[in-house]
Amino acid sequence: MTLQPADSPSPPDWPTTLDSVVVYAAGALCHRLATGRLPASTTDGTDGTDGTDGTDGTDGTDGTDGTDGTNTASETASTAVPVQLRLTGLPRALDAASLRATLPAGPPGWRITEVRPAPEAEVRSPDELPELRRLLTEAQQKTAALRLWGDVLAARVEQTAALRAVPPKASRETPHRRAPADALLALAEFVAARLTALHAEAEELRERLQLAEHEEELLIDQLERASTAQAAAPVETAFVALVTLTPDDPGQARPSAPVTVELEYRVPGARWVPSYRLDHRPGAGTGTLTLRAAVAQRTGEDWTDVRLTLSTADLHRPAEVPRLRSLRIGRRQPAPAPSGWREPPSGLGELFADYDRVTPPLRAMGPLVVAAAGPAPQVAMSRRMAYGAAPAVGGAPPAPAGPGAPVAPGAPGSFGSADDGGRQPMRAMAAPAPAGAFASAPPPPPPPPAPPAPAADLLDYAGLTLAGPTAPAAQRGRLHPTPARHRALGTPDTAPLPPHAVLPRHSAGSFDQRYDAAARVDLPSDGAWHTVSLTELPVGLTPEYVCVPAVDPAVYATLLLANDSAHALLAGPLEVTADGTFLLSTALPTLAPGATRRIGLGVAESVRATRRTETQESTAGLRGSTTVVTERIHVELANRLPHPVTVEVRERIPVTGERDIRVEDQPGTPAWSAPAAPSLQHPRGTRCWRVDLAPGGTAVLSGGYEIRFPAGQALTGGNRRS
Repeated sequence: MTLQPADSPSPPDWPTTLDSVVVYAAGALCHRLATGRLPASTTDGTDGTDGTDGTDGTDGTDGTDGTDGTNTASETASTAVPVQLRLTGLPRALDAASLRATLPAGPPGWRITEVRPAPEAEVRSPDELPELRRLLTEAQQKTAALRLWGDVLAARVEQTAALRAVPPKASRETPHRRAPADALLALAEFVAARLTALHAEAEELRERLQLAEHEEELLIDQLERASTAQAAAPVETAFVALVTLTPDDPGQARPSAPVTVELEYRVPGARWVPSYRLDHRPGAGTGTLTLRAAVAQRTGEDWTDVRLTLSTADLHRPAEVPRLRSLRIGRRQPAPAPSGWREPPSGLGELFADYDRVTPPLRAMGPLVVAAAGPAPQVAMSRRMAYGAAPAVGGAPPAPAGPGAPVAPGAPGSFGSADDGGRQPMRAMAAPAPAGAFASAPPPPPPPPAPPAPAADLLDYAGLTLAGPTAPAAQRGRLHPTPARHRALGTPDTAPLPPHAVLPRHSAGSFDQRYDAAARVDLPSDGAWHTVSLTELPVGLTPEYVCVPAVDPAVYATLLLANDSAHALLAGPLEVTADGTFLLSTALPTLAPGATRRIGLGVAESVRATRRTETQESTAGLRGSTTVVTERIHVELANRLPHPVTVEVRERIPVTGERDIRVEDQPGTPAWSAPAAPSLQHPRGTRCWRVDLAPGGTAVLSGGYEIRFPAGQALTGGNRRS
């Protein structure tokens, strides 16, 4: 459908503003708003000229009264055509298939008939790029220059150290002569002085290079931590949304009031984990639980002044109905469904033959031997050059420039021999076969190769990239998964989870939860964790003290936390404070509405417990056939706090699975109780006292048990059980 004439102006640009974000277990759903007035119709006559005001037809002839022109103008102005808008400001990491557009506030009679993303190139001047990028480029250039100068110094040191006095070639006609000692000493002094100066310069350069590399590492770290919403390259790809508004009635006039368009799109690279902060007053039994969230996003846009919502649901969950295929009996099977993948064509490497014929850049040349004429000594020198190769002086052949350098015909390692002029290629000779090799049976032919099957990552066509001529030979001209550096946006998984943090999908179970932030927030696109306070939840707090004197005489302060809210408390880190003073960080498990959890606060020094035991052994039964071991336990408690406390004292009695051994409880003072069912905190044999102590009060607890077993036997490790 043609919306506008070919010569119509381009759609107007409407900037968008990010209004709200819903962060799911993985990914986020963003909502942008754009507000403006629809452009006026461009049809001729809408501005009242050419007969619209009747000025050209005042005499009444041929439209002298102007009525024809006025009616035409009014009819034209009232006729509405589809309007196309160009909404800008969309991030680079958006999922193009998830782009949606709506009219949240009207106008009546208008609707959106088309919305599609359009990529475009954004060109920025160097002064628009981040300052960190410019500083990093300068630091990298400085480091490269220092390394290059270090190579030059190393080459000079090598050249100077290789200076040797070479005697001339002796002949029969030349009489025997002694070497001039002064010349040798002068050469040695020159070499020593030159090496001293070069080593000092190299040491200074090494220190400068270490400082430059450290500065470069710092800038790289700062750039990685910086927001990805800033431009990182002179030319980048951005997205705009082309939205078409169409009236229900072609004769409907365009609205004069501003129109608001809402865009919705999905972006990867965002996640969150819950966290909590518990403030309580010791002894008061009251407190406040603040629900917080640690949010990390690397979506390519900074979330500034947005309404934030967190959800434990999956943003993109496959919802395809499974297909039940029929079972067939027989050899013939139906052909598999085509996957869209095709094997690369043959001769693909020949497409880059012309590219490979281009002369590669010359490598650094090897050592160069300089020979003096006549009886003068020869000096072996090594020169390192950036580009190019120089011919040998004195007829000496230059050293090979590297694996990619051409080799002269007839030279060792060339493709031709000296006797044939280098025209015939050399052939590899097969090694002689061992004895008896020809007597064995020929090997069976190899099985036919299996048809090629693509890997799973090669079926993700949206994430494939066509490799160019600079790629390795095995990848050129073929599709391969996009490199990780191109997927930097949308992957904040490089940041490790905070301590005690649990991903919401692992703790939410079968029910999804939704949490709304109380105020608008700002979250940069740097991939780091940022803490956001969501809301305060009503909880019940019961301070209790727990003591297990058989294991540790210390008394531990605890809080019995009850979830009185309508939301489930997901697993996550919990910071506990008392009267504004930080106490500890612990892990809070998932608590459904109405569930309780005991939270340890550490040792309470003002509440003390002392334990002592008494053991008696006697016999019972006919002729003393049964041994009776009686154990009495005494616990003394003292409260030195200015408020009353409730202390739970946990003791244990032995448990047995032997038929000949019996364990019997003795009544305690006050009476102790056994848990209704064994648990991790209350295993089998646990007995508990719950005592209320007034400020400065004390209490004495006692209890015991008896063990009965045959007199001719003894308990392993002795009859004493404490």
